Amino acid sequence: RASTRVRDGLEVHAAPIEAWPALVAEIAPDIVVSALGTTLRTAGSEEAFAAIDHDAVISLARAAHMAGARQFMSISSVGAREASRNFYLAVKGKVEREIQAVGFQRVDFFRPGLLRGKRSGPFRLGERAAAVISPVTDLLTPKALDHYRSIAANDVAGAVLANLGNMQNGVFVHHNRDMWQAVAGYAPRSD
Repeated sequence: RASTRVRDGLEVHAAPIEAWPALVAEIAPDIVVSALGTTLRTAGSEEAFAAIDHDAVISLARAAHMAGARQFMSISSVGAREASRNFYLAVKGKVEREIQAVGFQRVDFFRPGLLRGKRSGPFRLGERAAAVISPVTDLLTPKALDHYRSIAANDVAGAVLANLGNMQNGVFVHHNRDMWQAVAGYAPRSD
């Protein structure tokens, strides 16, 4: 069952995946941002993971395009590559390829390293440990490899906002450095 509420001045729509095409058609957005994703551990199997990180994202992209959206923005992952031997990264790469084929005027992929910040949901020891030591590992990571450094979730969100509504057509991949630069140069509109 679909529901709509206002949160922080924005309309928030929630619905089961199968209702998304109708909901997106009703909203008729110009821009869609997808931050859909889970972990293999949380999903419980590769099939369940792919149902969220691939099927749901592609369903949303297709529904958005059919509803007339010109720009699609998606949070992906550093290392996303369809030919990767790592299942997680291969799924992310496949999703990127399929989104590009949908036909949007502009597509933005944000490929953050390890995300830092408050998390809801179950405690994940590995991620927590990596986040704790990330300031040290970030310092040891050469600048040429800074796309593997950790990044604050707020910086990723800021980069999304900075690119929201960008009228330049094409496919754009944003790594950590791009996101930090976008956030540094971003000034919210006052309209």
